[in-house]
Amino acid sequence: MRSSGDGTAAGGPYALQGSASADPALKARVAAQAAPPREPAAGGTERIGYRGPTACAAAGITYRQLDYWARTGLVEPSVRPAYGSGSQRLYSFRDVVVLKIVKRLLDTGVSLQNIRAAVTHLRARELDDLAQMTLMSDGATVYECTSPDEVVDLLQGGQGVFGIAVGVVWRDVESALSQLHGERVDTGETLVRHNPTDELAARRNRAG
Repeated sequence: MRSSGDGTAAGGPYALQGSASADPALKARVAAQAAPPREPAAGGTERIGYRGPTACAAAGITYRQLDYWARTGLVEPSVRPAYGSGSQRLYSFRDVVVLKIVKRLLDTGVSLQNIRAAVTHLRARELDDLAQMTLMSDGATVYECTSPDEVVDLLQGGQGVFGIAVGVVWRDVESALSQLHGERVDTGETLVRHNPTDELAARRNRAG
């Protein structure tokens, strides 16, 4: 599917050419990169929220970026927005995945208009669907691909300059969040995760 630049996903079929002649080796590599996580985290992640600093750490962005994107409506926290001074934004797992994707799109020079369109499209999809998706872009337009054939066709047609396998981003975020604190949405209880770097720092302090 092609993502338009007006904030909506363009519907209708996208004509794919040359699938039958696509390089099998390239197709296999694309399929391996875009393979979804073995154990999708959809079951419990939407019941857990993550505060701003945690979302920043998992997405690889600065708090200034997070704050600016929230205030401009690019990526707003879906669990709990900030209500005045002292309140804490709370981001869902999906939000953090989108934050990381937005950073990658910005780093590769995609226009803000097309990034907004991609964010709208990502938010409209079911969480499990994201793990199957690859985003391709030529720097001007963002495309959604759901199969290796579609990715290869875009590459062969010269339209895909770079790609983001959302399943890979999903795994990266899931791995990062597994070592960071979360918060139960229903009770507000803080979930303290084991972070190997904390243990390493403690050992160094004891050794010192």
